[in-house]
Order: sequence, then C-alpha cells, then structure tokens
Amino acid sequence: MAFLNFVARQLQSQAPAVKVDLTGKTVLVLGANTGLGFEAVKHFASMNPGRLILACRSQSRGKAALQKLKAETNYTKAELWLVDLANFKSVTKFADKFEQDGGRLDILVANAAVAIGEYEATKDGWEISLQVNCISTPLVALRLLPTMIKTAHQHSTVPRVVVVSSSVHAQVEIEKGVYEKPHMFKTLGSSEYCTKKVMESRYPLTKLLNVFFVRALNARVPASMQLIVNNVDPGFCRSELSRRATGMQAVMFTLMKAALAFSPEVGSRRLVWAAVAQQDQPDTLRGQYITAAKVDLVSDFVQSPQGIKVQDALWDDLLVVLSKVDPKVTAIVDTYLS
Repeated sequence: MAFLNFVARQLQSQAPAVKVDLTGKTVLVLGANTGLGFEAVKHFASMNPGRLILACRSQSRGKAALQKLKAETNYTKAELWLVDLANFKSVTKFADKFEQDGGRLDILVANAAVAIGEYEATKDGWEISLQVNCISTPLVALRLLPTMIKTAHQHSTVPRVVVVSSSVHAQVEIEKGVYEKPHMFKTLGSSEYCTKKVMESRYPLTKLLNVFFVRALNARVPASMQLIVNNVDPGFCRSELSRRATGMQAVMFTLMKAALAFSPEVGSRRLVWAAVAQQDQPDTLRGQYITAAKVDLVSDFVQSPQGIKVQDALWDDLLVVLSKVDPKVTAIVDTYLS
C-alpha cells in the first residue's frame, strides 16, 4: 500500500511554482549549482531578490551555474559562495564569512545532500553522508540563526529555514540499541556500525535525521521569535543523488526514474513553496513537513513516544558534536533557543 501511495503521488499533476516579491531580500541555497537547487534558484531569481547566493562546493561548477542562471533568467545579482559540507573547516569559514558580511538573510534552503551506498569517511573522520546531510547542514543553520533573527528585527519580516528531506524517512527507524546509548551520532557514523546492510538504508536514515532536526529546532524556537523552520519533500526526482549507485540498485533507479520521477524543476516548486508560500499566515508552516504545496504527516515512528525520546536525544548529542566542531554553536543555542 505504501508503494501504491508513492506511485499515485508521483503521477499526480503538480501545481505551478508560487511567486512572491522578494525585492530587497537575501536568499541562500545550499547545493545550488545543479538539480533541485539550481531549479529553485531560477524560481527565486524570477522574484527579484536583492541578493541570491549560490552556495556550492566546486568553483568551476558554481561559476558555470552563475552563467547559466544569467543566461536563462537575466538575473544579474547572483553570487557564488564556496562551501564543502564534507569539511567542517570549510563550513565554519563559510559561516564566519556570512557573519562578517553584515547582510540580511531572509531564506535559507538547505538542499545539499549526498547518497552513498558504502562506508566512506571524510577527513574529519565521519561517514560522509552523515556529516554532509545531518551534521554540517544543522551547523550552517545554527551558525546563521543570529543573522536571520537580526534580519527579522531590523526589517520586520519572517525569515525561513527550509531543510530538504524525503518521504523515504518513513522507511527506517533507529534501533533501541542505538538510541539508548550515549553518543548516537558517533555510533551511527562508525565504521563498525556502517555495515553493507546498514549503508543500503543510509540515505533514508539521513532524511529521518533531517526531520528530527527540524522538529527539535522548531520546538526550541520561542513562539515570539519571527522565524519559520520546516522540512520539505520534493518527491522522487531525476537528480545526481543516485549517480554512485551500482549493480541492481542502479538498474532499479534507472527504471523508476524513467517511469515515475519528476523533473528537477517540478521538484523544486515544492522547495520554493516551503520558502515563500503562506505569506499571510507563515506560522502555519512552523516545524511542518511539507510535500505537494501542503503540510503533510511525518512517519509514525517520528510521532511516537519513542520517536520523541529519540528526537530529544539526537538534539542533545548533535549539540555535543557541534560544540567540538564550532564552539560558537553553544553560545548561539544558549542565547536564542529555549
């Protein structure tokens, strides 16, 4: 039934991209040079933002994206900022630069992610998809939080943090043997834990952790704070995420893409909706999980009493990890989050 529901959703016609006036506002998109990120940037460019920042890992691919964006939209105020989410020093350098830049930040779309089917460690010693999708992404969001809150106060606006997740988060749970022990992230990222079988479901797990992060962060954002944090599921889209799939998995991805996948442009409409829709009642999107231009339900596991315990434990453990990566995170959490 779950698969049939997935097929039905993929075959439904999708609403056109919502459009608002972003004059004077700053939009930042992580993973902006290709796929969903680039298509979302094109939509944002059509809304005349004051600044549109493409955060990319590659200088050459980022420059190519800027040129393509200008050619296809005539938007000339886009900027390329480099950040490698698989390198904590790169992330902190990126955040420091934004902090020193002194500008406003109205929309952050955390779109960058990797899908890896086998264990691979970064230079920082973490399994790469866990670091990119679930540690560095929250690090960027938390480091830029003061800038977004300052933007809200100075410009009487409601900034938004949009974290891209996926419906595949419902395919996995976190075992009792993991969440009842300390140092969950260390366990989930260890080479001993990351067996071949575990890595087959690593991407869904990272999307589950994205859901938990948004819900935990939203629970700690004071009701009086003008800040919206949400998750968005772009649907099953043709993208580069599966480029490292091999064997039967690669065959299945190819067949499913041909039969069911949205184009990146169609999927990007959902990212844009989460970032700019409901301007007259933005609070309806606080902490929500968004699919096809509407609020949807998260998995039963996330909503269960067990899931709520896991959510709080993951938050506490994430802060321990991030405090070692970047001590500024601790001060930000203590200052702004209840």
